[in-house]
Amino acid sequence: MPETRSLLLLPGDGIGPEVMAEVRRVIDWLGRRRGLDFVIGDGLVGGAAIDAHGEPLTDATMKQALAADAVLLGAVGGPKWDDLPFERKPERGLLRLRKEMALFANLRPAMVFPALVGASTLKPEVVAGLDILIVRELTGGVYFGEPKGIETLPDGSRRGVNTQVYTTEEIRRVARVAFELAGRRRGQVCSVDKANVMESGVLWREEVQRLRDQAFPEVNLTHMYADNCAMQLVRNPSQFDVIVTDNLFGDILSDEAAMLTGSLGMLPSASLGAVDPSSGRRRALYEPVHGSAPDIAGKGLANPLAMLLSFAMCLRYSFALTAEADLLEVAVASVLDGGLRTADIMEEGKARVSTRVMGEAVTAALAKLT
Repeated sequence: MPETRSLLLLPGDGIGPEVMAEVRRVIDWLGRRRGLDFVIGDGLVGGAAIDAHGEPLTDATMKQALAADAVLLGAVGGPKWDDLPFERKPERGLLRLRKEMALFANLRPAMVFPALVGASTLKPEVVAGLDILIVRELTGGVYFGEPKGIETLPDGSRRGVNTQVYTTEEIRRVARVAFELAGRRRGQVCSVDKANVMESGVLWREEVQRLRDQAFPEVNLTHMYADNCAMQLVRNPSQFDVIVTDNLFGDILSDEAAMLTGSLGMLPSASLGAVDPSSGRRRALYEPVHGSAPDIAGKGLANPLAMLLSFAMCLRYSFALTAEADLLEVAVASVLDGGLRTADIMEEGKARVSTRVMGEAVTAALAKLT
């Protein structure tokens, strides 16, 4: 990787600026203690951009995002902007980023830290040691297929139509990401579809299997129907390593897997584009799974750990800084082991701390670990 790494920070709305401030703290620490230089850009997205510029994402900020090595986003949205037309809502800024950056693979880890096993609604013995990565196709399928819409029939009744459609290339490119990531993990991929009732599922299964046989014979590939996968996630989640699936099933299954961990405030995510064959660069956006939580914004109650873990994913996938990514994840685990908790993960007998104190504790843990 080049010595200079460019990051665009888009704090967004609600608690976004608060959790992003703790990422800045870690970036500063990496510069001082690990000699890692980051060129930092700042921009507005969502409601913040609407208030300042009248639109959820300006062309100038979009240009910054396309030029950056990686984009970190806090959160967007809030009731302040609920009455705006659909095309001007804060979420349109995020959707534009995903579309114009061509981010087709969404990575959602579901990992249970040992100190938070009790936060899950499942039995501790079921979720202990859980470490799943769901790879969701993000730009195709039933959410984007044509035709779609609502029409009035001759008899006055109405019909809603959405089309589930995938091409060979759309399937193979997201499956390739899953196989590559599994190669760095435990070497297992479960491809999830509904090949028993959907032709698009048949194509999905055939193309994923074909790619595995051609290019990734070392990875163990299994196939599972989506309804069975939903059941298995609550029955025996530890059987999974990497799950790859389409847009609709990925949307549902990743939220289910997220709640196995007990708190959305702990979950990071990444959205990746294709690798540029000439530069080796891959556009990417990293964001916590949680929303903007406007009801607690500015109160120091937000949990910054999902944002920090999203930055760890950025270090790993955009900059190949595996040692630093591991270090940051271990630092987060160390702070949790030490009993510090923000309000969303508070337990009896633990120490409740603010957003800033949690960020400072992670930085202190980084220093201690090195």
